[in-house]
Amino acid sequence: MEEKQAAVAEISAEVTQAQAIVVAEYRGLEVAAMTDLRKKARGSGIYLRVLKNTLARRAVAATPFAGLSEKMVGPLAYGISRDPVKVAKVLYEFARGNDKFVIKAGAMPNFVMSPKDVANLAMLPSRDELIAKLMATMQAPIAKFVRTLNEVPARFVRTVAAVRDQKQQAA
Repeated sequence: MEEKQAAVAEISAEVTQAQAIVVAEYRGLEVAAMTDLRKKARGSGIYLRVLKNTLARRAVAATPFAGLSEKMVGPLAYGISRDPVKVAKVLYEFARGNDKFVIKAGAMPNFVMSPKDVANLAMLPSRDELIAKLMATMQAPIAKFVRTLNEVPARFVRTVAAVRDQKQQAA
């Protein structure tokens, strides 16, 4: 009984910080493949656990993910993350390579996603990629401005050098 309460408390702590949960059926998946998935998930900062559905239902009961409860049927692996794109991407990519790992549903706060929605989410660029693109876009005008400023003294130096060369030839 205490083990179950501790498990529910641990899952609840993860769910309160989560921005997305993805559930997938893993029936018939080999242990080595599941170990590989756990390694990838851990490397991406995703909380991945195989849970009893009753415990998972209790953990999401009073949260914005409560709508996911009706999708919790069968042997499921739960991916919980603060980055919605990352969890969808890792589990979707794994599912593409393993036909026995099937994404059943996903959820973001107050929104339950179908497997197709999870696939669409996985296709989006990650938060880090979006920030990098934004920074590159913001930096481009500044870089061009700096090149323009550097061109003025460079042109002046070339003009002075040309005048010097002309005077040397004339002499």
